[in-house]
Amino acid sequence: MARYTIYPSLEGKNVIITGGAEGIGAAAVELFCQQGSNVFLFDISEGSATKLIEQIKKGAEGSTDQHPGMPKVTVPTFYHCDVTNLDRLKELAKKVLDEHGPVHVLVNNAAAAGAKSRVPLAGVTPELWDQDLATNLRHHVFLTQAIVPSMQKLGSGSVINMGSINWRIPAAGLPLYTMCKAAIMGLTKSLSKEFGKDNIRVNSVMPGAIATERQIKEVLTPEYREEVMTNQSLKRDLKPDEAARVILFLASDDASGVTGSSYVVDGGWVSDP
Repeated sequence: MARYTIYPSLEGKNVIITGGAEGIGAAAVELFCQQGSNVFLFDISEGSATKLIEQIKKGAEGSTDQHPGMPKVTVPTFYHCDVTNLDRLKELAKKVLDEHGPVHVLVNNAAAAGAKSRVPLAGVTPELWDQDLATNLRHHVFLTQAIVPSMQKLGSGSVINMGSINWRIPAAGLPLYTMCKAAIMGLTKSLSKEFGKDNIRVNSVMPGAIATERQIKEVLTPEYREEVMTNQSLKRDLKPDEAARVILFLASDDASGVTGSSYVVDGGWVSDP
């Protein structure tokens, strides 16, 4: 059984993760719970969130007895949230702050590149523009805006924005999604400068072709997997927890001097940071 780092600085910390019911987000939720963090999971998929929570509960049973000295595994709190609904997003941010105190870590993870997004530039409409920006970029700005004041009062905090190598490859046929992921890099660097004086760190993680359950079903066709293996240095599928462990590091005090950076987790697809 593989054993990974325990970060004492994450025990008891309040962590919000958007899009935390599936994929990399779900892997991050599980890893933060294993660190003893208080995790608040924002997601639109109640079914997937319920399944994840039950899985974590089972893992938590007897965990301290089996592994003395390890933090007690926590169970995440689920809030049903469509991140494109800014009123609901701000309402839940306020609820977490009012009921649980300051948020120490914010992971802006929610995103989607559905079939409607997979159109060339000629197919882009104002409606698709609004939909993609609301799903993949806008909530990063407004949830961070709602949470950062609590970090400023603490005098510390970590914001982690989930990007993608999509714009670095660059991919064709998803101009809006690609644009949003490139914008996340600029937003991350800008906010790292704005909040550095408050000892708040802002970083991003750029995954490559991660074999999430959804990706396996919808994207990782034999043809696409061949493309991935041709371009990756590591000739294997990358798993969600491999990206989530980088999120964990950036959230911890072990990364106390890291801000404005982007960590690529793509098995060596792109050649430079």
